[in-house]
Amino acid sequence: MLDKTFKNKKVLITGHTGFKGTWLSLICNNLGAEVIGISKDNINNKSFHNSVKRINKFNYYFDLRNYKKLEKTLLIHKPDFIFHLAAQALVHESFINPYETFHNNFNSSLNLLELCKKLKLKTNFVFITSDKSYKNIEKKTGYRENESLGGDDPYSGSKASLEMMINSYVKSFFESDKYKRTKLAIARAGNVIGGGDFSQNRIIPDAYKYWYQKKKIPIRNPSATRPWQFVIEPLLGYILLAKKLSEGYLVGESFNFGPKNLNHINTKTLIKKLNQFSTQLVPENFFYEIKTKKNINFKESTLLQLNSDKALKKLNWKCFLSIDQTLKYTADWYLMFNKQKNILNFTQNQIGDYLNEFYSNH
Repeated sequence: MLDKTFKNKKVLITGHTGFKGTWLSLICNNLGAEVIGISKDNINNKSFHNSVKRINKFNYYFDLRNYKKLEKTLLIHKPDFIFHLAAQALVHESFINPYETFHNNFNSSLNLLELCKKLKLKTNFVFITSDKSYKNIEKKTGYRENESLGGDDPYSGSKASLEMMINSYVKSFFESDKYKRTKLAIARAGNVIGGGDFSQNRIIPDAYKYWYQKKKIPIRNPSATRPWQFVIEPLLGYILLAKKLSEGYLVGESFNFGPKNLNHINTKTLIKKLNQFSTQLVPENFFYEIKTKKNINFKESTLLQLNSDKALKKLNWKCFLSIDQTLKYTADWYLMFNKQKNILNFTQNQIGDYLNEFYSNH
């Protein structure tokens, strides 16, 4: 059981105020860990985060590019596990602020890597990058971990460049006896959906933003196909990977976490299905209009998917929720949030339900 690995352990989560970071904080708390969060002040949703932060052991709000503050925090807590999620994570934003995207994503990660080396930190470090680290040639069979990295947009380029930096630190330092107290592996995932995401220019939060106002959502690219997965699924993959690192396995390796092919649907189908689970909020078939958004001038991939066979083989991990189950979990969360009910309890119940199903599948 996972709680045997994480109970009473210190778990540092960077980006703990973000969508995935908030859920990961809750899951780690569920497993009995002592959660330490570090984020900038740009909170994904203050009402959601404020309900969550009180159950974390420590919450810090500073930029990871602040080397001295980060060093002090690591020295105080000496985390047993690190999950590094903090990033400027939006492709659209990377076109508006490419310098900030590269500077933020690269230098915050560089500080973490360098401090793990400098402090000879004894920790199990899961470094989350992105499915967009791969050089995308619209490959239908999905990318495997040993395929070429690349990136035609600033966000993707920042993530691919990070992977080169990580590899150099692993090969030059963390594989040597002097520094091997830091055990590091890379996790790649994308197109994660679920309740609690309030980011700009993402399809699910955009849908509910419009639906709360009884308006149709404008969608830019209805034919774009993505491998949609419920937020807890890849997070459990990260946790399983961290567990293996703590046992001395898979150091320096990278893993894809993506869903089965049946969950690969286009944006139009996604919104139509989501609408069917949201009729309390909007009438059925009142869901979207195809509309080109103004001031958006960037190329968007039509197809992007991962091959996760390695995670199945080495971690016994796979997505087991169907797309309908994924969207039901998602819709239920936003409908409950709209009713201004106790969203923390509701989120914890979703985690409990999922973990029960997870354990029954393992």
